Amino acid sequence: MNPPPSRSEAALQAAALRIKHAAREAAQRCVDSLGLAALSSLKIHERDDFLAAQFELNRKQAAFGHTFNDTLDQQIQRETTPRRDSQRSPTVTPWEALSLVDDHEVEANINADRFGLTIQHACEWELRELDAYVGSLLRLGRPDHERNPLRPELIGKALLSAVEAVSDRPEVRKLLGIELGRSLADLMPKVYGEIVAALRDSGIQPVSLALRGVQGPGNDLGFNTSGYDGLSSRSGALADEAATAHGPRHGPAYPTHGLRGVPTPASRPLPMHGARTGTPFGQVDAHLMGLIRQLAAAGGGGGGTDDARASGGFASGFAASGHAPAANLIYAHRDELRQASTGRLDHMVIDVVGSLFEQILSDPKVPPQMARQIARLQLPVLRVALGDPSFFSSRRHPVRRFVNRIASLACAFDDFASGPGQQFLGHVRELVQEIVNGDFDQMEVYEQKLGALEAFIADQARQEVQQQGSNAPQLVEAKEHDLRVQQQYMRQLQSALAGAEMPAFLRDFLSQVWSQALVLAARRGGESGELALRLKGAARDVVVSVQPKGTPTDRKNFLMQLPQLMKDLNHGLAMIGWPEPAKKAFFAELLPAHAESLKGQSPRVLDHNLLVKQLEAAFAMPLPRAAEGAALPVLNDAVEQAHFSDEEAEQIGLVREQSVNWQRNVDIDLGAEPEISAVDINIDGLPPPEPVEPASGPSLADHVQLGFAYQMLVDEQWQKVKLNYVSPGRAFFVFTTGGKHQKTVSLTSRMLHRLCEAGRFRAFENAFLIERATARARKQLAALRPAGSLRN
Repeated sequence: MNPPPSRSEAALQAAALRIKHAAREAAQRCVDSLGLAALSSLKIHERDDFLAAQFELNRKQAAFGHTFNDTLDQQIQRETTPRRDSQRSPTVTPWEALSLVDDHEVEANINADRFGLTIQHACEWELRELDAYVGSLLRLGRPDHERNPLRPELIGKALLSAVEAVSDRPEVRKLLGIELGRSLADLMPKVYGEIVAALRDSGIQPVSLALRGVQGPGNDLGFNTSGYDGLSSRSGALADEAATAHGPRHGPAYPTHGLRGVPTPASRPLPMHGARTGTPFGQVDAHLMGLIRQLAAAGGGGGGTDDARASGGFASGFAASGHAPAANLIYAHRDELRQASTGRLDHMVIDVVGSLFEQILSDPKVPPQMARQIARLQLPVLRVALGDPSFFSSRRHPVRRFVNRIASLACAFDDFASGPGQQFLGHVRELVQEIVNGDFDQMEVYEQKLGALEAFIADQARQEVQQQGSNAPQLVEAKEHDLRVQQQYMRQLQSALAGAEMPAFLRDFLSQVWSQALVLAARRGGESGELALRLKGAARDVVVSVQPKGTPTDRKNFLMQLPQLMKDLNHGLAMIGWPEPAKKAFFAELLPAHAESLKGQSPRVLDHNLLVKQLEAAFAMPLPRAAEGAALPVLNDAVEQAHFSDEEAEQIGLVREQSVNWQRNVDIDLGAEPEISAVDINIDGLPPPEPVEPASGPSLADHVQLGFAYQMLVDEQWQKVKLNYVSPGRAFFVFTTGGKHQKTVSLTSRMLHRLCEAGRFRAFENAFLIERATARARKQLAALRPAGSLRN
């Protein structure tokens, strides 16, 4: 007889069961949404892909659920298995343990991360609360998202395994991944909320975010050295010796001789910290931590006042800007740092981080003004790398994301002497100053600064659009709202017309195409307006027109009404800008149906009246309200550029498909750097490094970010553009280009995907800053090390 499960096991099993039910519900929703996507698609190959994905998922829902359940159980079991402490040994470690590797792109990891991020973005607050309860349930002592067995990353891996069990076709897996991710993300906030409520009802109390103060040099010496509870006896002894030998406890704790001229003036005291809160980056030797704080406080406080007066034009490099490259403090104090550290592995980390910053500070894509701010983060980054090896392998590490983000955002500005560039530089300077003077060994510090940076960019982008007097955001949001309403209305019409007697092509036309005209007419003149009533009458009449007409009177009435019917149909199709080929194809089916109806036997009067009543009831249904439409995802392929009038397109600078010469070959940029694949640092058997985000190609369309700079082939010339607005459903994107005289360039999601596929849209950077620096550092290291010591 098996023993009963423990309290934590029972709670996790109940929580996992809720997630499994949500996955099954998401699969069922996905089957429905894929069918709608196929109906709304105007391309044959895309419609086939949607139908294939719907067929496979509907046929293999049992396999999907079984694989998801097994994989999720395995993930939870692995996460809850007691771990052995992985203390780094101070023994001698060979150089081969630290290498810069070049791994191939792992598509499965990208998809799993994408699924997890989709869920995480929708459940941010629920996850914060859940982490606190799980920390108490598993007796972790603190909220630890990385040890939460219910976190979105693990659900994403289970979802990926389940998708792979459904189909082996890459295009089908891609569609299933997108739709399942969205469906599950919509359900998970409620699921996480129910899990938290169940844990609360069972009497579990969440752990507090406040940690007890450390017992060690951080408190004894008047400033914090690290965030772990208790230090080794050796570290404590070193701290006590330093405190005894160098004055009172409120003064500097470590000797300043040999620091190559680094001052410690009384006007700039070392930061004082009390009780610790947050998540530390791991253990670092007390003596080394004290030296890092002392160097950071001495060398990172100024911030470079000349940066505010520096002008733009950084493309020509540091020499043209009149600023010398920022100093590499890690190289400058390498000997002192190595003497303060214990263990050869720490020495290697110091050398690697110094090599990385040597490349970062000389990167030609980074403006010199921003390079100076990044240079002030050298010591905080070194402290993180010493205590948290995942810094080298995880692109989502908050410290890497913060450094990469400020570098990428800076590339979008051409002038830092005034205007938005000056404001951005000042904001970054303040954030960096707060990090240097604060607890830079806490993960929450970087996450908070990253959030503040993104909020500033979003606010600045909104202000820039408003100052230009452009109504592009309001216009595209209204269009996206109409698309959402139209999607819901299409589903209503499909259900209402399912039992009506009519040809299949006509039922599809009314639900998928004519519904767009009805929504647009209601938006222009109201649902009870003359235009809306006229188009609803045309929808009813076109169905009646294909019914059999066996009497001369019926045929005469049909011929009298036909001119007005054709006029109304053409008017409605012109309103929505339906493509001419599609219009011809529709009439090529409608006219033979009219001719065939003249030969048949007229239906009974009762049947005719019932059909008319059914049609009138279907088209009399009110349009969905805003709240209903807002809950629906907007399919990228349903976004039609023709929904914009010529005047609206000119106002927002909409790039139409017919304005692009798709047959012309894209010129090769000889000055562009080659793309970087999964190149990163691997230390002591860490997981393989994650592939870098794409800089070009079809997948770039899913990774564009607000405030970033991109290269776009507009008017047959490459232009640098900045993304200033993204609609809530990511159906429309608004860019600005130019210097003092900026203009707006708008793209629909489908147009953006087409430009990326055609190579006419690419990132301004071939990779993020740290990835570029890593690739160059790896080349230098390869030249210094024996052949065969690097894995290629």
